[in-house]
Parts: sequence; structure tokens; C-alpha cells
Amino acid sequence: MNSSHRTATHRITTALAVLALGTTTAAAPAAAASYPEHTVSRYTPLSGGNADRTAARDAGCAEGRTGRDGVRVLFFGTQEKGDKLRQPGTNSGSSSARVAASTASDAATAWAEGFNECRTGGATADLAMGVNNKSDGGLDGAAAGRAWASVVNATDDTGAVTITAAIDAEPAWSNPSWARGWVDAFTQASDRTLYAANSADGCPTHGSTSTSCNNGWKLSDLHYVATGAASTIQAIPQIYRTDGIQARQWSAISSWGATKGSGPVRFAGAMSQEAACKQRGGCSTTDNSPKDAWNQLYTELNNHSETKVSSLPNATDMRWP
Repeated sequence: MNSSHRTATHRITTALAVLALGTTTAAAPAAAASYPEHTVSRYTPLSGGNADRTAARDAGCAEGRTGRDGVRVLFFGTQEKGDKLRQPGTNSGSSSARVAASTASDAATAWAEGFNECRTGGATADLAMGVNNKSDGGLDGAAAGRAWASVVNATDDTGAVTITAAIDAEPAWSNPSWARGWVDAFTQASDRTLYAANSADGCPTHGSTSTSCNNGWKLSDLHYVATGAASTIQAIPQIYRTDGIQARQWSAISSWGATKGSGPVRFAGAMSQEAACKQRGGCSTTDNSPKDAWNQLYTELNNHSETKVSSLPNATDMRWP
């Protein structure tokens, strides 16, 4: 079974009963989807030591104890040449540790072991192994995408945990060709679900005639890396802003696809960063709660006929370890 189907929460509506006089009424409209409760996703800096596995196992155990199904993302940072990973939140000039990319596989396996050991209520998880699209690591997009597919493909599903992948593609971090090349290469080399936990920097909101976003990106590029490149991609976009503008940007991206023949965005949920903001500070307008992020996206999508969704099965909140 496709992993996205395992984690989705579906609502089923029932037909109205036949009235005593033998007449029937029209079917009631489908019930609105309900907030699914959030999972915890993590920025995961790796040092290459045993502490990485211990921390990952503890994180998986904590999520298992919640008894919640759903997607969890571990963001490992930036890919660099030589099959290395640089820690999240750093640039090429950082002195932070560089570790073998295979270390991410070890951490994901440890997370899965912890989840399986501690899970309650028959909970299942899609564990998405993620990197970003920072293009300062000495790799072109296609090479980086193929390399990450190799790491993810080498990481086995374990018990109730399905190993998937994630990309945090943000217009500020690369040109659109780099990101498109990454997604094309990854999806050609792996049939694992790829969760697009992307931002939409500078994109217009629904109803605008503009199609331009920051750094030379267009709505077509955002749609491509979040859905259009392959059927295995599902979007869990960043809905951090408390004013709801990011939800309106993503409805514009989905509307572009629906009206241009590429189809609406395949949304799997919404991503927030409330926990990370509480840990690090500096989030005066970007600390949406998981529920607010989910509600903003679900409501906005269902405000427009071409972007309506019947479900939005995941809400996940970023934190630092």
C-alpha cells in the first residue's frame, strides 16, 4: 500500500435514512475534514557519533508514545560534494560538522526503532528523510537528487515505520533549474514518496494576475517541485505566517496547476514551526500553531472551486532536537 494512503485520515459520510412515509431526502453535503492533531518533525544536525543514534531513537520513541499516525520529517541539512551533509541552518562558510550522507540513514533507522519500541494504539509513521535545496554545496541539482535517492533507497522500512523522503525547496536558496533538476533526478531514481515541505517566497496570492515569485521562480516552478514532476510527490508546505498569506500563496500555486492543465497541488498536510520558534525565538509573525496552520490552508483551499480538497490528513510542527 502506498505510504500516503497509510497515513491519510479519511472521513466517510453516510446516506440519510429513509423517512417513515417512504420518501427520501437529498444526500447531505460531505462533512468538513477535522484537524488531525499534529506530529513532531525535527531539524536534525548530525555529528557522526553515537549520540546521533541515541537522540534519534529517543525522538522516535517520543513520537511513538503519542499514538498518532502521520508524517514526520527529519531535516538533515544541506548536501555537499563528496557525499557529505552540512548541518541545518548553516551556509557554506560554516565550521559546523560535515558527516557522511549515510549517517542520515543510521539516524532514520534509529528513529524507527524507537518509534516501534514505544508506539501505542497501533500508530504508524511515514518518516521523511529530508534535505534542502541550498545550492552552495558544490553539487548541481541533478547530482544532489540522485545522491539523496541513493541514501533513502538504502534505508529500509522497519515495522510500523515507512521510510520516505522530503525536500525543503525554497526560492531563496537556489535558482529554479537547480530545484527542478533535484526533483527530477530523485523521482527518477526512487519510487519512495517525496514530501515537498516547501516555501513560496514572494509568490502572489490567489486572484492575482502575477505569476512571479522570488529569485526568478514562477508559479510553474513551485507547482512542478511540489506536484508536477512526478506522481510520487505530495506537498506539506510551510504555513508559518500568522496572517495566513502563505496559505493564500499555496492556493494560487494550486489554482495555477488546475487552470493550466497540470492539476491542483497534491496536498498531504501543513507544516508549522511553533516549537522551533519557542526554542530559538525571533518569530514575531511566523509562529503559527500547528492547528492554525492547518486551518488556514484547509480553509483557503476550500474557498475556491478549483483548489478544493476533501481531506488534509497531516499537520506537523518543526522543532530543534
